[in-house]
Amino acid sequence: MAEASKSTIALPFDSAAIAEAAALIAAGEPVAVPTETVYGLAADARNAEAVARIYAAKGRPDFNPLIVHVPDLGAAERLGVFGAVERALAARFWPGPLTLVVPRTVDCPVASIATAGLDTIALRVPGHRAMQALLAESAAPLAAPSANASGGVSPTKASHVLASLDGRIALVIDDGPTTAGVESTIARVTDGAVEILRPGPVTREMLGEASGLPVTGVEGSEIVAPGMLASHYAPGKPVRLGATGFADDEYGIGFGAVAGDYNLSAVGDLTEAAARLFDALHAGAASAKAKIAVAAIPVEGLGAAINDRLARAAV
Repeated sequence: MAEASKSTIALPFDSAAIAEAAALIAAGEPVAVPTETVYGLAADARNAEAVARIYAAKGRPDFNPLIVHVPDLGAAERLGVFGAVERALAARFWPGPLTLVVPRTVDCPVASIATAGLDTIALRVPGHRAMQALLAESAAPLAAPSANASGGVSPTKASHVLASLDGRIALVIDDGPTTAGVESTIARVTDGAVEILRPGPVTREMLGEASGLPVTGVEGSEIVAPGMLASHYAPGKPVRLGATGFADDEYGIGFGAVAGDYNLSAVGDLTEAAARLFDALHAGAASAKAKIAVAAIPVEGLGAAINDRLARAAV
């Protein structure tokens, strides 16, 4: 078993890699594993010390709760209280990139450190084969924020994990680049509406259609769900948004006709742009240029999630 003080081992996804990862999980160590959104840093959510090791590896503020991943709705209902609307949303979007914030069950075994002491829990059923395999092999609910140092750019490749956390964790399972490219939508049902706590691949329109309820955005600065810190996703350089051109000292992240050094989507496709967003920010952070500038991205649909991440990166 690798020690956290040594270089992190990267193993390609297969049954042996999953078995090694599950053994580390059982020993209370976090491991990096891909989901369909970004790579996550997973540990047994019932083990407070293991969850603390996630926070330690990431340097994450302890008031920011973690998403707990489970294999199916039945497992989710053993941890959280689901009403009819939550079940309808789960039936429509699980497995997939939607996280639901619900009240904890009375006997919920998840350590309070994973929910930052809140009486609610953020739950998701992931669709990625690697995370589902690890859930099955470990037989544990897995707390799993993005596998990067807190406040940095979220990882969409195993190489991104190694660039940020090498030596801080024992293992990363490499199953290629993620597909969605941005973290899951986080939502909760409250007062006859669905409230989006963090935009993501499941859009406002999709939530409204599936629930039959009005969909609103979160107000205020209370930390009630993962990813709500204003300075999340910072690449460590000044970031200028809405660029129509780029200065010589700026790494240009383009979109559509505004090309730049890295074009999120030459044809203006928001899904392609979302999948490439964090890779572009990583490239900008690693470049020799002192600043990063990003072309304007439309705010409709998945563009809302992209602009949310960019606004946080620019703080």
